[in-house]
Amino acid sequence: MAVPDRPLLPGQTRAIPRTVSAIADALSPDKRARFMAETSRADDLDAVLDRWWRDAMLDQVPGREKRVTDALAGRGLVSLEDLAAERKPR
Repeated sequence: MAVPDRPLLPGQTRAIPRTVSAIADALSPDKRARFMAETSRADDLDAVLDRWWRDAMLDQVPGREKRVTDALAGRGLVSLEDLAAERKPR
C-alpha cells in the first residue's frame, strides 16, 4: 500500500526519481531537449543522470534563475567572515 505524501514545509521539494523519464519530466522544454540529446549519446549514462538530476532538483526551488544571475553578477554575496560572525555564540 502506498503511503500518502505529507504536505511540504516551506522551502522543501519532492524528490525526483533518478530515471531518464522522471528527470525529463521535471526539466523545462529547453533543458529537456539538451538532456535527452546527452542521454542518447552518453558513454557514461550515470554521470549524465547525476548532473541533470541535480539540475532538475534545484529547478524546483522558486527563484533559482534570479539567484544564479545575481551570483554570477556578484550581487548579494556574503563573505565568509560575515557568515562566521553570525555563527559565533554571543
